[in-house]
Amino acid sequence: MTFFIILGVIGLGALLVIKTQWFYNFTGPIDWAEQHLGTEGGTRLFIKLIGIAIILGAFLWVTGGLQAILNGIFKPFAQTLNPGK
Repeated sequence: MTFFIILGVIGLGALLVIKTQWFYNFTGPIDWAEQHLGTEGGTRLFIKLIGIAIILGAFLWVTGGLQAILNGIFKPFAQTLNPGK
């Protein structure tokens, strides 16, 4: 079952990268992206970056890298909250 979820998430990320113009027409320009990522086309770049991040996150999830990253980030906080463990 996890295989199909990962395949769907990777497909969603690929769809964002491939069909960027359709998503741009659907959402319209995003002011923050246009201001910070370029004068013309900043929204398109933002949509592509989100798609690539989704694909990368899915691959990290499959390989266990995402769990290792999150464990490295949040483990010190958990030790602070539960000092006996």
